[in-house]
Amino acid sequence: MNILSSEWTTGLYLVAAVFFILALKGLGSPKTARRGNAIGALGALIALVTVFLSTQLDNILLIVATIVVGAAIAAPVSRRVQMTGMPQLVALFNGVGGGAAAIVALLELPHVESAGASLAVVFTVLVGGVSFSGSCITFAKLQGLIPTKPLIFPGQRWVMGLVLVAAVALGAVIVADSWILGATILLILGLVAGVLLVNPVGGADVPIVISLLNAFTGLAVAASGLVLGNVLLLVAGTLVGASGTILTRAMASAMGRSVSGIIFGAFKGGSTAGSTEISERPVRSSSAEDVAILLGYAQRVIIVPGYGLAVAQAQHTMAELVVTLEKMGIEVIFGIHPVAGRMPGHMNVLLAEANVPYEVLQEMDEVNPQFKTADVALVVGANDVVNPAAKSSPGSPIYGMPILDVGSARQVVFLKRSMRPGFAGIENELLYEDQTTLLFGDAKDSLTKVLTAVKNL
Repeated sequence: MNILSSEWTTGLYLVAAVFFILALKGLGSPKTARRGNAIGALGALIALVTVFLSTQLDNILLIVATIVVGAAIAAPVSRRVQMTGMPQLVALFNGVGGGAAAIVALLELPHVESAGASLAVVFTVLVGGVSFSGSCITFAKLQGLIPTKPLIFPGQRWVMGLVLVAAVALGAVIVADSWILGATILLILGLVAGVLLVNPVGGADVPIVISLLNAFTGLAVAASGLVLGNVLLLVAGTLVGASGTILTRAMASAMGRSVSGIIFGAFKGGSTAGSTEISERPVRSSSAEDVAILLGYAQRVIIVPGYGLAVAQAQHTMAELVVTLEKMGIEVIFGIHPVAGRMPGHMNVLLAEANVPYEVLQEMDEVNPQFKTADVALVVGANDVVNPAAKSSPGSPIYGMPILDVGSARQVVFLKRSMRPGFAGIENELLYEDQTTLLFGDAKDSLTKVLTAVKNL
């Protein structure tokens, strides 16, 4: 139904675009993230209503039914997903977005009238296909459905090269002739390319690839905006593509790696690959009572949370321990690595759930000089982000990655399930140092025992 004039439609699209920009700004800080999320949702609602009121839509009942079914599936999944499952959820939603953009462009091909629009169709179909299949592979890796380690077969680079050459040649034919069957084959090539692109990536690099594929989806959506002549899609897709690119570069920088090295490093054997080997070297382990004594008689404690804290859902117990120590006059702060957990901001959100004040969360560059003044560094479920091999072992897969300098603290306490290596699959020499004590067990169970022991001091 064409209720809105073109002027009103353009104006409302502009309002929605401004809301999207304000949402991104709000999401840049934990203090304003909730408000930014609400503003983004309002912008999306304005855009959706504007489309319905300004366009002559066929099969409107089918469209509404599709939206209802999609919302009925996505809403409960989003509400129930645990913090540890957020990267997988992001990967799935990202893949669906890329796949949808590719299908829309494919169906729109018979209606395009210019070579420029046909080129946009080719780009959207290919990149959307890559984003969909690549995101599915990242989901399967993080969910443990397929091995996390890089999967490479002989001649893979040549197969990848042939797929890309075929895609370019086919794209040229489609631009010249709007060939529907050719576009369908191009979509299949895109799906194959996505699998070939992501399969060789493993270990700690997988979350970075999710962010990169998110940027791909944004670009595909922006190109679909050109195909459909929709300015809002163009703007929204560009914002997603730009923010995804910035996030990818930030994550790669935090890992001390280049984006090209992450994508193509596995072909040279340089990707971080997970391992399941457990070391049998002797370490110094202690009881919860011993750890409580170290904490209770310290003046300054720095806590380093990691993925193990999230898996154990131990953030509330951790927060209670912090409050107890502060009541005893002990200064407690948190040191947060940029990629602690599985994605940027993971630890900040987790600790915010437990009402840990944002003021005590300090980023890596800010907290690193303070470890030498700390009596105890309490590492909970983190390994790779404190591993000194990143500084001292040029052959290590994580060499060059900036780390939290917990080794400078007078005492270091690791809370670990076992001696199994972290996500990067390499041993941490800090575990064997004289200043290090290990408390084995589930993080929540260990913290509960330590909390009880501290209260009994």
